[in-house]
Amino acid sequence: MTTAPADPKLRARGAPPRLGGGLRPWLYLLPSAAVLLPLFGYPLYMLGLLSVFDYRQAQVSGGQPTRFVGFGNYATILGDGRFWSVLWQTLAFAAALVVVTLAVGAALALVLTRAGRIPRLLLSLAAMAAWAAPAMTGATVWMFLFDADLGLVNQVLGIEGFNWFYDRWVTFCVVGATVVWHSFPFVMVTLYAGIQAIPGSVLEAASLDGASAWHTFWRVIVPMLRPLITIVVIQSIIWDFKIFTQIYVMTNGGGIAGQNSVLNVYAYQTAFGSSEYGLGSAIGVIMTLILLVVALFYIRAIHRGGERL
Repeated sequence: MTTAPADPKLRARGAPPRLGGGLRPWLYLLPSAAVLLPLFGYPLYMLGLLSVFDYRQAQVSGGQPTRFVGFGNYATILGDGRFWSVLWQTLAFAAALVVVTLAVGAALALVLTRAGRIPRLLLSLAAMAAWAAPAMTGATVWMFLFDADLGLVNQVLGIEGFNWFYDRWVTFCVVGATVVWHSFPFVMVTLYAGIQAIPGSVLEAASLDGASAWHTFWRVIVPMLRPLITIVVIQSIIWDFKIFTQIYVMTNGGGIAGQNSVLNVYAYQTAFGSSEYGLGSAIGVIMTLILLVVALFYIRAIHRGGERL
């Protein structure tokens, strides 16, 4: 009976060195971390630093010294009723966008599974075009479509001179439609890929048991796609909560008297419109903390989804 030599020099030359199971994933992340940490770390550091100083135009120009205020900016923001009004409005708007985006994306994903080759290709190309369009370009195009004088929508509906950006809720609906138009392709493609991965034998068994298409969707497809749906929902929450471009462009900075402001627009106007850079940075830190909580749920959902798949 022979045993393998214990001397490391006698090992096979082609055998790679073994790393600890806990160390190897971190080594794989090092290249990305080397790029992302400086790219995101320094702006976050400066954001947090400015948020604890009284930093306005006078300090920027050097006319007055910078004064440390600690959590004074946060106390000012959290004690402002305007901030809470904009925060709740942002949360409600983001929640509505997530629901509508998920509904539209899921419906079109089902359409893709039943459409023929050519219709499926055309729908996919149209969705990818909407997804690839820059937010500024899409917002500008939709703004002209709903223009009160020359807009195509008013001409088709036979409404002359109707201003779609005067009423708060009508404006939110138009801007929301623009955001959904940008966002639904991600949901559609992700759920379509998930549906295609479901074994055909499972769907065939449901059909043999007499399940209708509606029951098959809710009782078979949705439970099997729950990990993907969770990831899509949390990703949509992150995107829709920090919406800026569509609101700012289509409502000219938040609408009449700021009635359509969201938190990102409010922070921008506070920092650059009022030159209250410290207060604007404090709002940015609060937004970052909220999104960090959502990101933790996102990471947890990805981890669970990876284990189940």
